[in-house]
Amino acid sequence: MSTPWTERLSGGFRRTSDKLGENLAGLFGKAALDAETLEAIEEALIASDLGPATAARIRARLEGERFALGLTETRLREIVAEEVAAILSPVARPLEIEAFPRPQVILVIGVNGSGKTTTIAKLAHLLKEQDYEVMLVAGDTFRAAAIGQLRVWAERIGVPIIAGAEGADAAGLVFEGVKQGTARGTDVLIVDTAGRLQNKAGLMDELSKIRRVLGRLNPAAPHDVVLVLDATTGQNALNQIDIFGKEAGVTGLVMTKLDGTARGGVLVAAAERFGLPIHAIGVGEAVDDLRPFDPREVARAIAGVERIAVERRR
Repeated sequence: MSTPWTERLSGGFRRTSDKLGENLAGLFGKAALDAETLEAIEEALIASDLGPATAARIRARLEGERFALGLTETRLREIVAEEVAAILSPVARPLEIEAFPRPQVILVIGVNGSGKTTTIAKLAHLLKEQDYEVMLVAGDTFRAAAIGQLRVWAERIGVPIIAGAEGADAAGLVFEGVKQGTARGTDVLIVDTAGRLQNKAGLMDELSKIRRVLGRLNPAAPHDVVLVLDATTGQNALNQIDIFGKEAGVTGLVMTKLDGTARGGVLVAAAERFGLPIHAIGVGEAVDDLRPFDPREVARAIAGVERIAVERRR
């Protein structure tokens, strides 16, 4: 019997919620929160990867409330969840497949090791479950392993793939993918791309070439440029959003590797700082471990509300 999604989500954010509890330990019980305690709570929230803007927002909320019986850990976690949900709700946006003419072209970008190729397969599976016809393009032609991995995933989930040998022209493969996708009536074309962030000029040149090629077939393509982020990298993910956003025109985010070791609070900081749509999150390696982003569920998992309540009942 599979573990319910909410439990997997709570487990994925366990490091963040545990860190929150550790940083807040000893700060509860006062009926009136003095400036020193509020400062300590704000610092604890920042140390939990929620970011200074979110921490300041929660502090302002606490300053405006009265706690007749003292501020408990449970109540603080609930307040954190409410404020985080308010921050995340405006950026929670599933990928909408609405391009016409078809196919809708989704470029997927991200540094090597972020889980990009696996995420493409999970996204294809998710869209296929929604009755969309999906095709993949193995555009990360600098790594034979990426091409092979995507071929295996394509066969496993039952979708066609356009792939070439290592070193093949990525733009040419994308061109072929759009041609075949149009002929087959494909709804979505998902394109893997190289993740050579250390060579920004080369990366941008390649993406520009892909865009030019796509423009000859469909001026609106690519319709989406989705950045895959590794949640275990913490604040470094913000640097990736900044760089890829400037270099590649990112339109939305997917967060992966929420496996219990992740520093998932960075999602909140990303929402505050960049305001980019968050389409989905992944909590494991299985093909069904990617789901659309639900801000309330994620906020309560980050704050550890349900998990702490369950553990206290045992």
